[in-house]
Amino acid sequence: MKASTLTLLCLATLASQAHASSSDAWAAYDKAVLASCTKASGLTNAKPVGNAAQFDDRVGYTALMLQGQYPQKHMKGQQDTELCLYNKKSKTAYVTEWDSIRPTAKAQ
Repeated sequence: MKASTLTLLCLATLASQAHASSSDAWAAYDKAVLASCTKASGLTNAKPVGNAAQFDDRVGYTALMLQGQYPQKHMKGQQDTELCLYNKKSKTAYVTEWDSIRPTAKAQ
């Protein structure tokens, strides 16, 4: 194999590895998403429901479902479910109530 071909293959391999994220980088990103979404939700004892949904970079968002209690006294600790969209570029979280995912009791 020619030296130039070997060099090109080595550079291509290194370039592809440079774009791959390490597990530590993903863990730090997940932690940042959770912290930002929890803060934006304002819920007490907010916990993620399942794993975050990683959208394609062209979309630019990660979605995370949170569940916790309303902090307002008059809500008496009622449960709330919220959907958080985390903007990867601006590192900003946006939340909305998402109680409609809970099954409703059937009327008899």
